[in-house]
Amino acid sequence: MLSIYKYISCLAIIVLPCFAWAIPTANEGTIDTTAFPIPKGVNNLMFYIQRDPNANTVCYALNLDKQGRLDKSKPLDIFWMRYAEDGRRQDLNYIQRVFAYGIKVKKIASNEIEFRSVAYDKLPLYLRRGATGYYVQTRIDGETCVLRRIYVRIEGGSLFSPNVLYVQIEGVNRQGKAKVEQIKP
Repeated sequence: MLSIYKYISCLAIIVLPCFAWAIPTANEGTIDTTAFPIPKGVNNLMFYIQRDPNANTVCYALNLDKQGRLDKSKPLDIFWMRYAEDGRRQDLNYIQRVFAYGIKVKKIASNEIEFRSVAYDKLPLYLRRGATGYYVQTRIDGETCVLRRIYVRIEGGSLFSPNVLYVQIEGVNRQGKAKVEQIKP
């Protein structure tokens, strides 16, 4: 009988080559991120993440109970919009939740929750409730802003260890001006 470790290793050797198409190759120049779709019809969307090599988008939406109250133990519903395929919604799998797109949550006040990405915990994000509803706030280029979008530029690497060139944070400051910052991990 195979040990669990040998079983997982054998499974990885068999399955991982099937995902080789998902590994981006080197690409000259910059990516026109305006060509990516903007999620439409996603209820309570707070922000979204897009990345190479395709238009599939990870959405972060408020997770409300049946009475319309925020679920403070799991404040955000995180899922894919599979635009590169058929546009359907798809839940994140375990690996995506735990190592890539999931969040770590910390309640800091009755109307404020701090959370951080499991993949990059250096950027605190805050889910806050204001007069017009909930929003996600962070610092972009030194200013407090409402977060709208994150773009991850990937060039090469492997499926489980992509070469991230930069992470672009996009939002709007208090004056309504668009702000963009690129972070190099």
